[in-house]
Amino acid sequence: MASHDVPRVTQKRTEEQRLRDVEKIKAYRHLQDQTLSRAASGTYDLELFQLTTKLLHLNPEFYTVWNLRRRCLLSSLLSREADEQQQPGAGDRESDGSVLQSELAFTVPLLMRLPKCYWIWNFRQWVLSQAIARLPVPAARKIWETELGLTSKMLGKDHRNFHAWGYRRLVVASLESPELGGASLAEDEFAFTTAMIGRDLSNFSAWHSRSRLVPRILEERSADDAARAAFLAAELNYVREALNLGPEDQSLWYYHRLLVAQIANPPNQHVIAPRLSDQERATYLRREIEEIRDLLEDYAEVQWIYEALLECILALERLEGGTGRIQDESLGLQALLAKLRAMDPMRAGRWDAIEGHAALQNG
Repeated sequence: MASHDVPRVTQKRTEEQRLRDVEKIKAYRHLQDQTLSRAASGTYDLELFQLTTKLLHLNPEFYTVWNLRRRCLLSSLLSREADEQQQPGAGDRESDGSVLQSELAFTVPLLMRLPKCYWIWNFRQWVLSQAIARLPVPAARKIWETELGLTSKMLGKDHRNFHAWGYRRLVVASLESPELGGASLAEDEFAFTTAMIGRDLSNFSAWHSRSRLVPRILEERSADDAARAAFLAAELNYVREALNLGPEDQSLWYYHRLLVAQIANPPNQHVIAPRLSDQERATYLRREIEEIRDLLEDYAEVQWIYEALLECILALERLEGGTGRIQDESLGLQALLAKLRAMDPMRAGRWDAIEGHAALQNG
C-alpha cells in the first residue's frame, strides 16, 4: 500500500521482464502449494515454519500463512509450559525470549515494505502477548519498550499512518498495565502528539490521540478549576495558531470543534473546564467568533471556516438567547446560512433545519 503523498508509478514492462515475472509466479505458486499441502497434513514443524518464512517474504499479506506460522511456533519452537499454565524454567525463558525477538526482527523489513498491512501488525501483537505470558516482567517490558520505539520510527516514516497510531495506543496501554509493572505515559504521549503535529498540521491521528489524552492529563495532574481553564485557553490558542497556517485543514477544525463543545455544551458534559461561569463561556465564544471572522477575510472560500463560525454563533445564542445581546451574531446567522447553502447545496436540509430552529428560538 502506498504511503501518504507518495504517488504510485506504473511502468511498462518489456517482454523479457514479462517472462521473468511469469517464472516468479510459477515459483510462488509452487511454494504456496508446498506450504498449504504440508499444513493440511497437520504437521507444524520446522520445515513448515521455514516454508512460511519464504512465502511471507514474497507475500506478507497472506494472512493464512501468518496463522500457520503461529502454530509452528507453538508446536515446535516455543516451550509448552506457558500453554499449560506452568512456570517455565530459566532455560525455556531464555529460549523463548530469543525466538520472540527473532520473530519481531523478521517482521521489521516486511513492515517497512507494507506499513499498513494488518496481518503484520496483528502478528507482532501476538508475539508481544507471548512475551508477557512467557518472560519475566523486566524482559517482557524491555521488548514492549522497544516496540514503542518502533512505532515512533514508523510514524517518522509516515506520520499519518493510522495503523501505526492505533498500534501505538495499544503498546502504550500495555506498558501502563500492571502486567508490565507500568505507570502512566499520558504526559509523554501528549508531548509526542505535539511533536508530530509540529511536523504536519494535517495529522488527524495525532489530533485524535491528543483529544483522548486531555482528560487523563488533567485528572493525573489533579488540576483545579483555574488550571483547567488555563489548559483550555492554551489549547484554544494552540489550535488557533495552527488554523492561521492551515485554515482549510479539516483535522484542525475537528479539534477546534471539540474544544468549542467544552465551552458550549451543558456543564455536566465538560471534561476540561466544567466550572466555567456563563459569562466566561460567552467570553470564550465571542473571542472565537472574532478570530474566525478574521480568518474569513483571507480565506473566504473555505467552507470549514463558515461551519465553525455557525457553530460558535449557535452556541452563543443558546447561552444568551432571548437577551437581546447578540443581535449582530443573529444577523450574521442568516448570511452564514445563505453562504453555506451556496457552498454545500447537498446539505440544504441541514441548513433549513438550523434556520427553522433559530427562528423558533428567536420568535
